[in-house]
Parts: sequence; structure tokens; C-alpha cells
Amino acid sequence: MANNKSAKKRIGIVERNRLRNRIYKSSLRTLMKRCFTACDAYSMTPGDEAKALVQVSLREAFSKIDKAVKVGVLHRNNGANQKSRLSCAVRKAIEPTS
Repeated sequence: MANNKSAKKRIGIVERNRLRNRIYKSSLRTLMKRCFTACDAYSMTPGDEAKALVQVSLREAFSKIDKAVKVGVLHRNNGANQKSRLSCAVRKAIEPTS
């Protein structure tokens, strides 16, 4: 238990930051899963509508990753790694194999 006023304030700040981080990470995982499932759906049944869905989901995930890095929820290397994973999956799904 906190003994002085500044320690009590720090507890509140830490709790606020923890909740903010949890919200960002949770929504980030959701958007990444949505992008991966869109890639799978496109590889099963390619079409213009599925391709547009893949691109929209990729754009949303990239935006959320960039915001998480900017706020400080993710380290910039972690953000770059996640973006690389997503773009690799999209590239593999969209580009025809030869």
C-alpha cells in the first residue's frame, strides 16, 4: 500500500497506462487476426471484393500499429516486426505463385 501522496498518484497513473496499453494491444491483435483471415479467404476464393477486404484490413492494422508505437504501447522494432508479418502474409496471398 502506498504511504505518501506521490506514491498514490503513481498507482493511479500506472493503472491508467495499463488500461490504455491493454486496449491498444487487444484491438491490435483483433485487427491482425482480421487481416490474416482476410488473406486466407482471398487465397481460397480470389476476387476483387476479397482483395479489397485484404487491403482495407491491412491499412487498418498498419494504422493501429503506428498509433501504438507513437503512444509508446509498442517498441518501434516490435511495430516494424508486426507490420512485416502482415505485409508478408498479404504478399503471399495476393501474388500468384509461379
